[in-house]
Amino acid sequence: MKYRKLGRETRIRRSILASLTKDVLNNGYVVTTEARAKEVRKFVDKMITYGKDGSLVSRRKALAFLHNDKDVVAKVFNELAKNYETRDGGYTRIIKLKERHGDDALEVRLELV
Repeated sequence: MKYRKLGRETRIRRSILASLTKDVLNNGYVVTTEARAKEVRKFVDKMITYGKDGSLVSRRKALAFLHNDKDVVAKVFNELAKNYETRDGGYTRIIKLKERHGDDALEVRLELV
């Protein structure tokens, strides 16, 4: 599977992706760079799919990825899974905003549909 390294070591990259995933699931959106948003989208969709499955194994996988944040996992399994039960995928959208002032990186808003 292809993935973006985002210029970081593996452990730091995984932590960034988990943190951004938690922010999207908790708040409904996050503003970040386009490359990060495209990577985080995969994990947000996977967490919602785990929530729709609802099994103990899925809950443990979600907890493992989200650094044992039980509040976010509970929200995914109790609220978000019910909202998206008829939808087969594509739970997020990316809206392009502007270039960042410092390094001209394209900023986007990743939000739940």
